[in-house]
Parts: sequence; C-alpha cells; structure tokens
Amino acid sequence: MYEWWMKVASPFPLLAKGGPVMLPLVLCSSLVLAITIERFWVLLVRVKRILPRGLFEEVETLLEKGELEKAHWVTERSNTSLGRILDTGIHNQSAPRDILKENLEEAGRREMDGMSRYLGLLGTLANVSLLLGLLGTVTGMIRLFGVISEQGPGNPAALASGIAEALITTAAGLIIAIPTRLAHHYYSSRINRLAGMLEEKANEFLTLSGKIRPKPEPNGGR
Repeated sequence: MYEWWMKVASPFPLLAKGGPVMLPLVLCSSLVLAITIERFWVLLVRVKRILPRGLFEEVETLLEKGELEKAHWVTERSNTSLGRILDTGIHNQSAPRDILKENLEEAGRREMDGMSRYLGLLGTLANVSLLLGLLGTVTGMIRLFGVISEQGPGNPAALASGIAEALITTAAGLIIAIPTRLAHHYYSSRINRLAGMLEEKANEFLTLSGKIRPKPEPNGGR
C-alpha cells in the first residue's frame, strides 16, 4: 500500500510523506471547496433569487386592487423563494386563516430545505477530516514502531518517515476541518437570517390577506 501510494503521489512530496490517508483528505478538501463556492454563490451572490427587493410591495398593491391573476403572474415570473411563498398564499387566499398559515409555513420549510442543501454534508466533512487526521496519526505511529521493530531505533531517517506521516496528516485534517466548520457556522447563520426575513414577509401576507378577505354579508333585516 505504501509503495503504491509513493508512486502515485511522487509528483507531490508532501502528499507522499503523509501516507495513503492523504487521499481521502484530498477528496474531502475538494468536496468542501465545491460546496463552499456553490453555497456562497446561492446565499450571497444570488441572494436576490431568495429575497428580491420590491416583490412583496408589488404583490401587496395588486392584491389590494383585487388583481389576483396579475399577482399570481408576478410571483410565478419572479422564480424566487419569496415569490413561491407568496404564490402559495395567493392560491390559498380564500382558505380559512389556519389553513392559509399552515400552507405558508409548509412553503417556507421547502425553501429552507433548499437553502440548507449540502450544509449537512459540509458539517460531516469537517468531522470526517478531523477523524482522518487522527487516523493518519495512528497509522504513522504504527509505521514508526514497525520500523523500530525491524531496524531498531538507530536509523533516524527511517524513523522520520513515520513521524512525518503522523504530523502531516494531523495538520492536513485540522487545516481542512477548521475553515469547514467556520463556513458551516457562517452559512447556517446566514440561512437562519434569510429564513427569518421570509417568515416576516409570510406573516405580513397573512395580515394582508385578513384585511382584503371579503367580509360575509349580514342576513338582510335580521
């Protein structure tokens, strides 16, 4: 296994010295990088696809004028998280208040799931990277003691390879896990903040729906 890894990783001396455990660590770092960039694009760069400015106010104006079809067209055209939540509200506007509220909450949960995509995997990769670093420490020490049992403690160069493997894999695991955990925490906070803003707009729609809902006519003369 070590001979195979040394041949494969020979163009990268540091990876070669870290032993075969460096292979899953490299895979973890690649996944972390891909997820971090993708979530950055979705949650920060394209945040208007989640909470576009002016959409709620436009829909509110249309609903107050009684233009339900146009309000539905506006929310559907926006293709945003807020638009889908408002569209759900428009479709269920004539339903009782508790049903409308339940449907809005369900739409909000679906959008929350979309925003949280891959975050669970990101947290898992942080933990796995730490454990892989620990595994590399163990395999490096095993290799070290194997060298000692075969050649004795009088060969510093041979001993250094086992120590280097233990230290390099530990450092690699920490280098991957620490920024991954920070990114996970930041994105989780960002999602909670956006979810709170969407919930606020859903509550405003619920209040608006109560104001524009047609009032039942009293029985004539009774």
